[in-house]
Amino acid sequence: MLITIFDYGAGNLHSLAKALAAPGVTVRVESDPARAAETDALVLPGVGAFAQAAERLAGGRNAVREAIDAGLPTLGICLGMQLLFDVSEEGPGLGLGVVPGVVTRLQARRVPQIGWNELDEVDARDPLFAASRLQVAYFANSYACRPAPAASGAVTAWASHEGDRFAAAVRRGSTVGVQFHPEKSSRAGVEFVRAFVEEARAAAASRLVAGR
Repeated sequence: MLITIFDYGAGNLHSLAKALAAPGVTVRVESDPARAAETDALVLPGVGAFAQAAERLAGGRNAVREAIDAGLPTLGICLGMQLLFDVSEEGPGLGLGVVPGVVTRLQARRVPQIGWNELDEVDARDPLFAASRLQVAYFANSYACRPAPAASGAVTAWASHEGDRFAAAVRRGSTVGVQFHPEKSSRAGVEFVRAFVEEARAAAASRLVAGR
């Protein structure tokens, strides 16, 4: 199985690639968004700024969105989750619009939020949370996702920073976004990533059986 990390050109992706590694899995880093969509699973990492990432994504935005709509397992982490939304106050450019809503600056005195924070209203029915039992996660964010009212059902976990409550995780079909960094969230976080890998592996096997 091939897992592709889309590289915005903003930082070290080693810890994320290590968390994704598993027997029978090849992890590649790809900076061309159209090529990044040609994979068994796509990861949008949490390194960089929205405007830069949106600019890198722009040339293959339609290809990535079409692949996601067709069921490509996708994991967006921190900035990667924000790219699943429409737009961000952080800078110009379009996200993927997978989850309707906007990204706004945290309404708090201490920004960015850096460190451990509790998750609340975690949807234990979500396979990734059920497998990992993740309840506390590592955050490093100045901005947060605000789903549109019609998309509130996509939220699978919430978090708060100095009274500002925001979506900590969302899911739409095979696409999952998390505002925290699971690869930095101890054993439970790594188990969350591994559960995503296994979910993607099952989806790839189903496509193979179906001959697609």
